[in-house]
Amino acid sequence: MVPLATLSTSAPAWIGLIAAIVTLLALDLKFMAGRGGAMDSAFAAKASVFWIAIAFAFAGVLWVTSSPADASVYIAGYLVEKSLSLDNVFVFLLLLNAFAIAAEDRHRLLTYGIAGALVLRAVFIFIGAAALSAFWWVNLIFAAVLIVTGWRLWQHRHDHGAEEELVESVRKRLPIAAEEHESARWVARENGKRVLTVSGAALAGLIMVDVLFAIDSVPAILALTDDVYIVFAANAFALMGLRPLFFLVADLVDRLYYLKAALAILLIVIGAKIGVAHWVGKIGPEITLPAIALVLGTGVVASLVRNRRLGAAAEEST
Repeated sequence: MVPLATLSTSAPAWIGLIAAIVTLLALDLKFMAGRGGAMDSAFAAKASVFWIAIAFAFAGVLWVTSSPADASVYIAGYLVEKSLSLDNVFVFLLLLNAFAIAAEDRHRLLTYGIAGALVLRAVFIFIGAAALSAFWWVNLIFAAVLIVTGWRLWQHRHDHGAEEELVESVRKRLPIAAEEHESARWVARENGKRVLTVSGAALAGLIMVDVLFAIDSVPAILALTDDVYIVFAANAFALMGLRPLFFLVADLVDRLYYLKAALAILLIVIGAKIGVAHWVGKIGPEITLPAIALVLGTGVVASLVRNRRLGAAAEEST
């Protein structure tokens, strides 16, 4: 069998990956339609575990058919994308609430939105990888983007003001129908002009928001590897797991109090890593994967310790 490392730009590898993604999304959409589009917290937790298992199963495929190094880089990229997606999903929640999308329609819109985001992210990834290959100084631009983003995230690590402003900005820029239309329609005609229905505007907003987040997340994973196959796979499996995460995110964001701070540090460190890579060379997955796991794990553990202390303090005061 030819290793996937040599198949990264070949048709069979890409066809297999895209076919798997399309099949999984279609089956998930059909299954959820049978449930009426509803997803309670217990089911969302089980679905999140399922999508994480699928993502790590792909790492197993890379391990067997390519190399442990490729599997490690993929896992590192997946962890970065998955962690960054928490903010992404929180903005999705604000956006769908702003458009008053019914609970039964949210999963469908999220699925279509993620499918559109995958296409745009593929474009971003190919352009970014090509630019990095052709011009070494693009690394410095990516490094600056990540460091500035990390600093801004640090400044807003304990609030959601920036996300709320983003949602309001997106909402104001979309041409939305004044009249109500059925949720299955995305476009309508009013006064001789084509406008977006509420569902269509929400879908457009989801894609726009993801494009904005991709400006930060794609450079972060390209700092780990320039293999576009691995980069796209990590993005795809992280994005597909967003839908069940969406139904858990409000509780998760409150519980993981220090995760934003950990992500801010991680982005700044990755940005610094990109900035010096031209002179010191790329740092291998044997270092980056444990470092990423350590930073994110510290944020999660610190959050859980904080929650326990707050719970104990609340019990003592009653």
